[in-house]
Amino acid sequence: MIDAGEYFTINRARQYGKTTLLAALAEYLKSDYKVISLDFQTISYGDFENEEKFVAAFSNEILISEYDIPEDIRSTLLHLADGKERNVTLSVLFRTLLQWCRISEKPLVLIIDEVDTATNNHVFVDFLAQLRAYYLRRMQMPTFRSVILAGVYDVRNVKSKIRPEENHKTNSPWNIAAKFKIDMNFSVDDISGMLNEYEQDYQTGMDVVEIAEIIYSYTSGYPYLVSCLCKMIDEDIKGESKTAWSKQDVLAAVKMLLNDKNPLFESLIGKLNEYPGVKNLIYRLLFRGENIGYNPDDSGIDMAEMFGFIKVRNGNVYIANRIFETRLYNMFLMSTDEQEKDVYREGARLKN
Repeated sequence: MIDAGEYFTINRARQYGKTTLLAALAEYLKSDYKVISLDFQTISYGDFENEEKFVAAFSNEILISEYDIPEDIRSTLLHLADGKERNVTLSVLFRTLLQWCRISEKPLVLIIDEVDTATNNHVFVDFLAQLRAYYLRRMQMPTFRSVILAGVYDVRNVKSKIRPEENHKTNSPWNIAAKFKIDMNFSVDDISGMLNEYEQDYQTGMDVVEIAEIIYSYTSGYPYLVSCLCKMIDEDIKGESKTAWSKQDVLAAVKMLLNDKNPLFESLIGKLNEYPGVKNLIYRLLFRGENIGYNPDDSGIDMAEMFGFIKVRNGNVYIANRIFETRLYNMFLMSTDEQEKDVYREGARLKN
């Protein structure tokens, strides 16, 4: 995709390995490209207040992140980063970046992680619009070979986080983006490969394929959940024993994970409270057993898929994995409404 000069987004749920992927990608690219790798988490909300502050913060992040910067470009970025010059606009920043693209021996690739930190701000939308404009003119002038934006929220859905009075700024600022179709879930073979490496080091005698299949059956390959289960078996269940990693050990780790308080589960519960449409969808799947067809225009389905709650199979939506299904089921059972008590009571009775 990068060799082809595509601009694209990597949108996956929390704890999906996006940052790990970007770090590996930047390392892989450095022999052929000059990679500018930034993280918008390090730019504060106040830095998006206006163009002047954003230009200063963005320039400062490049200076901190990159050492090999042409001297004249470095000098200009230092000037922009000090924030002393008034009425600085995005166009000044982009002229500097385009000059860098023009004189660089290697094509420039821009990677921005945690980009959804900024998606509720009009300055960021204007930033995307500038990137889009120069992408469309790439045949007439040197610009970035590729731009990669990573986060949970798809910037093509930026309208969902923009204030109503700023809706006029949401006219598809990122409609140039190619689709990122790479499956970042672990397959059974992926899990087997990791377990084989582990087995070579520790020689536990596990049945690698069987254990990989059981782990996959509970996680559907969600990277964070796979890692959590393996970590719990290794550190909490195996301990000093060299004979762990049986089916019972995996099931014990599943039970521990379901009772664990971690950032991923906290994020999922937070999203249910923040987006009633998602919560209603999950309730319908878990407690009413509805057969819900995939409709990308349904905002609840769109959000649930973006946050990693659901997966799509044969045109229908399902809870993404058995771990999520059980955790969410338990959460609903613990927070009942009076009018739904009979439904929940029946659900609890049939839980096993």
